[in-house]
Amino acid sequence: MKLMVTCAMVAVAAVTSGCASMSKRSATPLAFAAPQTSYSSGDAFVRALDGGLVSQIQGANLGAEDRKLALQAEYKALEDAPGGQAVPWSGATGVSGTVVAATPYQVGTQNCRQYTQTVSVDGRSLIARGAACRNPNGTWTPLT
Repeated sequence: MKLMVTCAMVAVAAVTSGCASMSKRSATPLAFAAPQTSYSSGDAFVRALDGGLVSQIQGANLGAEDRKLALQAEYKALEDAPGGQAVPWSGATGVSGTVVAATPYQVGTQNCRQYTQTVSVDGRSLIARGAACRNPNGTWTPLT
């Protein structure tokens, strides 16, 4: 009987100490922890965008390198840029663009952002809009 009472007291102490430490935590702001690796044209962070908004732009006819630069800018805007700040990119073929992510918001436990990719090609501005949510591993998944 004494053993059961002792075990119960230890369990209560463990639970309440966990609660006490949890109550001291502040709410997590809608900022993002930096991923473990930096973004580059070949890494998982950019590939996870699954073509990103730039792939939705009709008539841009971007080459592979320009597409990589556009996707890197999308990732950088989603991950690092303050809401409303443009992240520019410029390709070798005279194509350029900007990505602007809005202020982060939360859906359940995921941080999400709406964003816009504008591509300038042959004197035209082509625009795509969308949203993406950040995964626990630091990648972003576009919402369809």
